Amino acid sequence: MLEISKKLSRITGQTNAQYNLIKEGDKVLVGFSGGKDSLTLIHTLKRMQKHTPFNFEFKAVTITYGMGEEVQFLVDHCKEHEIDHEIIDTEIFDISKEKIRKNSSFCSFVSRMRRGYLYTYALDNGFNKLALGHHLDDAMESFFMNFFYNGSMRSMPPIYKANNGLMVIRPLIFCRERQLRGFASDNEIKVISSDDGCPSTKIDIKQPHARDNIKELLAKLEVDNPQIFVSMKSAFKNFHPNTFFNPDDLDKEDE
Repeated sequence: MLEISKKLSRITGQTNAQYNLIKEGDKVLVGFSGGKDSLTLIHTLKRMQKHTPFNFEFKAVTITYGMGEEVQFLVDHCKEHEIDHEIIDTEIFDISKEKIRKNSSFCSFVSRMRRGYLYTYALDNGFNKLALGHHLDDAMESFFMNFFYNGSMRSMPPIYKANNGLMVIRPLIFCRERQLRGFASDNEIKVISSDDGCPSTKIDIKQPHARDNIKELLAKLEVDNPQIFVSMKSAFKNFHPNTFFNPDDLDKEDE
């Protein structure tokens, strides 16, 4: 079993306890891209299986895009660490080139298709939960992307119910990205980088810039205020709808 830091284990354990992400008898499907986030996730769940007082099972599934990706090392990694794993080959890359609408986000389109394959596999094979490797940096970046570019205030909840009835969970949602990078580095694990794993790098399109802009902005803010992520995480639990512009909330008392 690979070494997971005490801090990382504590954070994921507390998150699981607070939000009841994984419980007795759960059958969890894990979206496993081979990046640092999903690698940390599968090993965190492996450790949970050994140390938690309840029983659950999980399986890692890798969705290929049909770009000739090299994924055998992921198969070998899971086999070495006795993690149930399966490769699902798709033609997402070719389909996306034909179906995506003009001016639509290529990355968002591909991500939705990948999520669709995961949903289908989970429902067809008796899984009641889908685990994703999003972390705190992802949640904050998502919030500000929606805030600045989409005119909405949305982020990434630790757990939610999809329209198909499947529960989607994010066990790493309170972990920092640098902690997950550290896990992969400390254990000398080969990972798939964002450039290698993203289909958008394989075609001649304008690359999305919003997330990079937000990531750069948050990095600058954190230099000035090292506790900014702590504050933002608290703010996500301490919001006051009646101080905004939604008419339905304006007549409610502020608690």
